[in-house]
Amino acid sequence: MALHHILVLALIQGLTEFLPISSSGHLVVTGKVLGWSDQGLAIDVAVHLGSLLAVLLYFWRDIWQLLAGVGRLATGRGGEPARLVVNLVVASLPVLIVGYFAKPYVESVFRNVEVIAWATIGFGLLLWIADWIGMTIRRIEHIGIASALAIGLMQIFALIPGASRSGVTMTAGRVMGMERSEAARFSMLLSIPTILAAGGLAGWDVYRAGDLRLGLDMAIAAGLSFVSAFVAISAMMAWFRRSGFGPFVIYRLVLGGALLWWVYSGAVPI
Repeated sequence: MALHHILVLALIQGLTEFLPISSSGHLVVTGKVLGWSDQGLAIDVAVHLGSLLAVLLYFWRDIWQLLAGVGRLATGRGGEPARLVVNLVVASLPVLIVGYFAKPYVESVFRNVEVIAWATIGFGLLLWIADWIGMTIRRIEHIGIASALAIGLMQIFALIPGASRSGVTMTAGRVMGMERSEAARFSMLLSIPTILAAGGLAGWDVYRAGDLRLGLDMAIAAGLSFVSAFVAISAMMAWFRRSGFGPFVIYRLVLGGALLWWVYSGAVPI
């Protein structure tokens, strides 16, 4: 795979994975517009690994709490760390179950520019409405199992490219009255089991196919994805501590409108 292809894809993956604008949608559109072939499972695994390392580093204090929570659960004790672990597990199950069985259908039906365009616009509007009506009175420690399950069910929509995993989970969090930065924080922590599952499944496919020859390409992709993802997370969390989702919604509406124009004008293939 050409080096500039790897650099562009890794940069896009890192910057868009955690912003509420859909990384999968951007990757599909980039390939369609530039006429590039699919980057392959090995590069997919590499960029997801880089993104995962970025979120683990940025939220290292939360990771220590989660590890403590696992230890408390293992010894039959409770507390805030243990409850957070349970909530993340409950919120992760719906998309992991549905994603496993729906994977072939999602990859064959939803990966086209028209679907991505409408999902980008529709779920962008939902994010704006949720941010407008949602109160800002709840933090992660106020979230119970029922709320975690509701966020997890909403995350199923992230299987549609353009919907955005972080976008739909932040939307659900805001509807429940979570502070913007707290909704983003829960969304980022929730990404860990999701990325692990997706990356693990793709990695297993790579192993079965024997496609491990791309060592240097994978290292470059992972490294750039890590750096760009860490920058994106840092900037987003700083923004949400003082402002709302407006810029992301506007970006989604403009992007979705442009994609619809391209599709219906016949400028790019669906």
